[in-house]
Amino acid sequence: MSLNHNWESFLLNENLDDKNIFTYLQGLQEFVSTIKPRSLTEERRIQLAKEYLREGRRSARKMQNQLEILQERLTVLEESLNESS
Repeated sequence: MSLNHNWESFLLNENLDDKNIFTYLQGLQEFVSTIKPRSLTEERRIQLAKEYLREGRRSARKMQNQLEILQERLTVLEESLNESS
């Protein structure tokens, strides 16, 4: 196998298992950033899309933090249940 084939294979299968909400939001942000508005209306729509992405990232971070807290609580509950048995 050549180096180019390995590199192409890596890019095509790049972290397929590691995709999460932040990966998708980053991709959308990059996509929106490349759009060149042709009118004032398009420029406003792009600005609105960027604002929605910022809010989406903020909400995703909050949900991620809540998920981590809930996982920790579940672990504690499972440990206490195992100790009681």
